Amino acid sequence: MATRYTEEFRRDAVRIATSSGLTRPQIASDLGVGLSTLNKWVQKPQHDDLMSGPHEDVEKENTRLRKEVRLLREEREILKKAAIFFAGQSR
Repeated sequence: MATRYTEEFRRDAVRIATSSGLTRPQIASDLGVGLSTLNKWVQKPQHDDLMSGPHEDVEKENTRLRKEVRLLREEREILKKAAIFFAGQSR
């Protein structure tokens, strides 16, 4: 029969696994859980975060980054034209 662990135990195990600096096999052994079980617990929150859908903060950041990319592309084009201009003057 499979052992049931509380949600608090799982959260603590994930916190230890991600921040303690110990190896996962050592942590799994110390906690008395299987390595694959611990790995599943660690990966689950990451998967849940990715699948939780768009967030307002993420959308704002994406908008800001798109604007920055557009500005950087414009600057790059200006610098390319300037390089061509100055290369032509040196000849």
